[in-house]
Amino acid sequence: MFILTFCLLPALTSYITPQSDFSATPVFIDGEKLTFRLRYGIITGGEATTTARKTMLNGREVFHTVLVGKTTGIVDKIYKVHDVYESFFDPVTNLPERAIRNISEGNYRYYDEVDFNQAGMYIISKRKGRVEVPKNTLDMASVLYYVRRLDLNRLKINDIISLDTYFGDSLFPFYIVYKGKETISIGSGQYRCFKFVPIVEPGRVFENNDDMTIWFSDDANKIPVSIKFDILVGSFRCDLVKFENLKYPLTSKIK
Repeated sequence: MFILTFCLLPALTSYITPQSDFSATPVFIDGEKLTFRLRYGIITGGEATTTARKTMLNGREVFHTVLVGKTTGIVDKIYKVHDVYESFFDPVTNLPERAIRNISEGNYRYYDEVDFNQAGMYIISKRKGRVEVPKNTLDMASVLYYVRRLDLNRLKINDIISLDTYFGDSLFPFYIVYKGKETISIGSGQYRCFKFVPIVEPGRVFENNDDMTIWFSDDANKIPVSIKFDILVGSFRCDLVKFENLKYPLTSKIK
């Protein structure tokens, strides 16, 4: 769950330098929590939550965000999944200082802790040791919060946001393509959204490199409202069902 590998994509329109449109003031606050329901076709088989809390790390205040994805019901009995992604990032730059990935999927287990030295442009991983990384490298748990702090209204259709991430023992470029504004209906209501297509790697999970779509709310919060995955064996969605402690009114919700 949330296991994605990203690859280089052909040029579309233009690349966006995130730092130029980045807000030093977070659009989320201490205590924000989002809850999502995971569905495979008509089957509800999982739940995901994202939480953001302020805490102290190495004597400095940081945001501690936790993404948890787990199976529920009959799916949990067939193939149990409980994945946890944690990120400790600077409240001004949103750049991670520590990331933890704890994966349990069936019989598969994965655990790693990564400390980021942003100034020195390297990370220290419990699994891989020291790895040189580009400037402003993110972990996957911090990406959603980072994108939310960009000025999405300045994007043009087919603009590409390019980010560097360290994920799954390797450095991966992460590209998301802006596809314009769209109103979507999910179980919790109807929302005006910004639509994005991350570029994923075809192969074991995805058939095409545009088989994932993310919708962010078209308001000051820019929270993820829905994520759709078209995979080789079908399609599943992760839809927002509950939100708590948002910084701004959720004006994108129509009904």
